[in-house]
Amino acid sequence: MAELVGWVEDVDAEYDDRTALWVAVFARRFDNARVLVAAGADPWRSMMAGWAPGRLALAGPEPGLFPLPAGQAGLSPAESAAVVEARRLISVLGGCGQEGAAFACVAGVTAVEAVRRLRARPVDADAVAAILGDPLADFDGSSRVVGLSDVPGGCVVIQPWGHVPADPEVVGPLSVGSVCYGVAANPKSGNQGIVARDGTVEDADTHPGGGDAGGHLTSEEILAEYLYQGHAVAYCCAAAGLRPVDARAVVGPPDMWVRLPWS
Repeated sequence: MAELVGWVEDVDAEYDDRTALWVAVFARRFDNARVLVAAGADPWRSMMAGWAPGRLALAGPEPGLFPLPAGQAGLSPAESAAVVEARRLISVLGGCGQEGAAFACVAGVTAVEAVRRLRARPVDADAVAAILGDPLADFDGSSRVVGLSDVPGGCVVIQPWGHVPADPEVVGPLSVGSVCYGVAANPKSGNQGIVARDGTVEDADTHPGGGDAGGHLTSEEILAEYLYQGHAVAYCCAAAGLRPVDARAVVGPPDMWVRLPWS
């Protein structure tokens, strides 16, 4: 980076609405960020929905990366609260979300109400034990089984062996009068997300926790993408307003196992 900056005419040239310094801060490459600033890059140049590189750094693991100039706005109370909650959620759920599993986070809906919306039925303990022992032995049957748990703010739906909680047929009914964020950890293509609101899928094939900071995002969405990089399940919980106090709703055992009425 030190070699490259000597070859450019404008160290603060923008590409896709952001400078190299902004990208370095977002990617948490603070070594590169220091080199760019030493070469003349401006940490307080506003871009990306108002997130200057320096202001974004205030939300990261090195908030003192750049001194805050007099008169320059720092984080708002809401943004500071989002940073605190992100650190808490990641500490609770940081290691969750194994490949091949799927999750749905539903705001303001209890597990019992979610079961009603999905028209699901309880699964007996022996059937659950058989599925957990070998989910592939009867995949047509196991693909219809999901676990549900109440958490502060709503409920979580899990399937450790499949993608069903992140399917439109699940997130749609769950989101009626509410919002639902789902993610399937596809071993082939990475985290595949879906968002449904009031019964309608409004976004699909998203990449929660993937660090997308495209110019189409709002200020709040950019902050969330920055805070939850590599933490898809925590991202979905935060987006839905769920506040789990431990990882049980994600890693199991859930409050209940149920069978969906479709294959």
